[in-house]
Amino acid sequence: MVSQWNSRARRIGAATLLCLGMAACQPASMPANDTAEPPANARTVEDGSPPGNDQVEGNMEEATKSIIRPDIEPSPTPTPPAKPAEMTVGFPAKGYDVDPAGMARLDELIADPVLRLGGPITIWGHSDSSGSDAANLLSSRRRAEAARDYLLKKGVPADRISVIALGEARPVAPNRNLDGSDDPEGRAKNRRIEIKVGLPDAVASTD
Repeated sequence: MVSQWNSRARRIGAATLLCLGMAACQPASMPANDTAEPPANARTVEDGSPPGNDQVEGNMEEATKSIIRPDIEPSPTPTPPAKPAEMTVGFPAKGYDVDPAGMARLDELIADPVLRLGGPITIWGHSDSSGSDAANLLSSRRRAEAARDYLLKKGVPADRISVIALGEARPVAPNRNLDGSDDPEGRAKNRRIEIKVGLPDAVASTD
């Protein structure tokens, strides 16, 4: 009877030692229950994207927002300062009235924004050397006055316009060739008026 009890005790002890040995051999890092779910923030192969991809995209968006500032508009281009307007209008031979070509030129001047600023307008009349000094001086004045009258018809105030007759005193081309013959092309350039539209004092003082 005693021997049977000893034999059973030895078997129980051996079984206990075997269980303890198996438990000791199991890795400590392995969970006791292999059915435990992975952490909520863990990624698996089925996700289809490598770890950290969302973080990289977020950084790129932040960098884009920090560089591009839609709330800041580009500064406007500064307006260049106004300058006086100048123009030359030719006249036909022995002509004292503004022809269609001259009218077109004066219309360009009327459309110039500088004219609407209200500055002074000076018209110089010129002639070639085909007549006497007195006759050429009169011709140059009549041409300048013809241009003045055209501007008056277009609504330009008379008190802004000054007329100066210079006759043949300031040619821009020779009236005769070196052999003494007539130079029609040069005379045509000298039959002219010159117009200058200045700036008002308030505008000129700011330049």
